[in-house]
Amino acid sequence: MKVLRGLFYLLLGLAALFFVTALFLPQASHVERSMTTTASPATVYGLVDGFKHFHEWSPWASLDPATKYTYSGPETGVGARMEWVSANPDVGRGSQEVIDVEPGRSVTSKLDFGMDNPTTSTISLVPEGTGTRVIWTLDTDFSGSLIGRYFGLALDRMVGPDYEKGLAQLKALAESTMPANAPPISAPATEADANAQPAAVASPTGQETPVPPMPQ
Repeated sequence: MKVLRGLFYLLLGLAALFFVTALFLPQASHVERSMTTTASPATVYGLVDGFKHFHEWSPWASLDPATKYTYSGPETGVGARMEWVSANPDVGRGSQEVIDVEPGRSVTSKLDFGMDNPTTSTISLVPEGTGTRVIWTLDTDFSGSLIGRYFGLALDRMVGPDYEKGLAQLKALAESTMPANAPPISAPATEADANAQPAAVASPTGQETPVPPMPQ
């Protein structure tokens, strides 16, 4: 009986230590990764606003090709929404909805994984020379979940590598879709060029036929 009582108090003490420690853990988690691309902010923005191109660079798109996706709202901008369902536990089910945009600068989405922890993802675009610095962040609020605060300690190690992979794929996609260089523009004609008489042209017989002078 003493052994059982001792085991009970030990478990009670461990539980108390677990919850007391959680009170001093960070209430929020922040994950951030970035990369630089030669593509312009406008080019990158066109790939990250909404979900039309999301699966072309998403680090999770290849985890389960059988994942079912549902789209609603506008194609781009605030209100664009994507829901997914997968039997693969690494994908699971959830939703992502665009809640704020700064055209050409940033896109912020609300993520829902079925847990009670408000989570937002933001892709920010900062002009850098003729290219763009892309910053991808994930912010989760664990203030209402003591257990979630322990999870938050590992979130950077869990999500960071996926963000790095996604940014690398976004960089490759953006640079492959950059508009081709415009053809060189001919120099404007000078006044002398405008007044010059046209050169003789060849006749079908191979002899040069003088072009009559332009009327003055």
